Parts: sequence; C-alpha cells; structure tokens
Amino acid sequence: MENRPHALVTGASSGIGAAIVERLLRNGWRVTGVSRRPAPFDHPAFDHLSLNLSDVATITGAVAGIEPTALVHAAGMLRIGQLGALNHDDGAAMWRLHVDVAERLANALAPRLPEGGRIVFIGSRTASGASGRGQYAATKAAMVALARSWAMELAPKGITVNVVAPAATETPMLKDPTRANVAPKLPPIGRFIRPEEVASAVAFLLSPEAAAITGQQLVICGGSSL
Repeated sequence: MENRPHALVTGASSGIGAAIVERLLRNGWRVTGVSRRPAPFDHPAFDHLSLNLSDVATITGAVAGIEPTALVHAAGMLRIGQLGALNHDDGAAMWRLHVDVAERLANALAPRLPEGGRIVFIGSRTASGASGRGQYAATKAAMVALARSWAMELAPKGITVNVVAPAATETPMLKDPTRANVAPKLPPIGRFIRPEEVASAVAFLLSPEAAAITGQQLVICGGSSL
C-alpha cells in the first residue's frame, strides 16, 4: 500500500466527494477522506479524517502529518439569495468553505506534494453567473482564479492545478429545500449530471496522462453552456 498514490479528498461523506473517493479506491489509490460525518467506506486503503472545515483555524494542524500525492477539494454548500435580500452570513460561509479552505489546504499541502502531484477543486458552471446565486457564483469563480494562479507557480515542479465545474448534479444539494425558489435547470441532454461522471473527470486529471493539463476549468454541463 505504501507505493499507492495518496489523495486527500474533502466532502468525502456524500455526493461528489464520496463518488471521487469510490473511484480513486477502485483505481488503486490510497485515500484520506475529510468530512464531519463518517464516510461510508470500509476499505483497507481508506482513512477518515473527521474535521469541521468551517473551523478554518484547525485545518493546518489537522493535515500536518499527511503527505499526499493529490489534493481534491470537493466539499461544498449552496445558499441562494436575490440582490436586495442577501444573507451576508451565508455568503461568508460559502466563501469560507469554497475559497478559504481551498487556500489553507493548498498552502499547507502544496509544499509537500511530490513532483507530478495534483490539485483539483470542484467548482461549478455557475461560476459564470446565475440569477439568485451571485454569492455562490463568486466563490466558485474565485476558485478558478486560485487554480490558474497556483498552476503558474507549481508548473516548474510538474504539479498541476485544475477545476472540474459541473452543472446541476444528482447530489443531496440538488434536493435542498432552501433552493426551492431557484430550481435547477435540466440540461439539454435531458438529465442532471451524475456524481460518478464528475469523479471520472477528476480521476483523469489526477492521472499521468493529464500531466500537461493545468490551470484549466473543465465544465461538465450536459450542454447547458451551449
């Protein structure tokens, strides 16, 4: 097991994060899954790190002993609000989870990533803007800016940094009652994106075959962007 590549994956207990963990374990990776709730995996190559990511001051210490091959930040949340009725606490919470946590994890782990290491953030097609989701979109757009900036810095070490940005995906977030006034739009392909499709894209970006892809946002939208 020591020779396996090792990924640290946030949001490992459900949705896209859990799908990524499952795919990487199937591909022979060792995975440390980060979540508040226990992650649903009974696998010899899986370790669970119980961590409340909203308590950002604890992150650096919590990952101090981890030396992964890859970082995948998949933890996310969605709060909606129209301009004139925005909840600033919701905006701050999304910024903290999507941007501040990404920054702290990358800052702690990037110096320990080996040559050929990988960083992937789970963004959103919404980063280009969406009515009622301005605060959320802003945090996902910031992820792209971070990825492009860090891709420039880490390229000399052969470390890539990319964003996988799905449209509405079949996860618990899709059924969140708080988004009732901003219903997800069905993509032109006639169905929502599946978590395993996002996980497959992440697995490719973590592979040796993707070594020349960095600073990019891969949008998985089922034709929604057309």
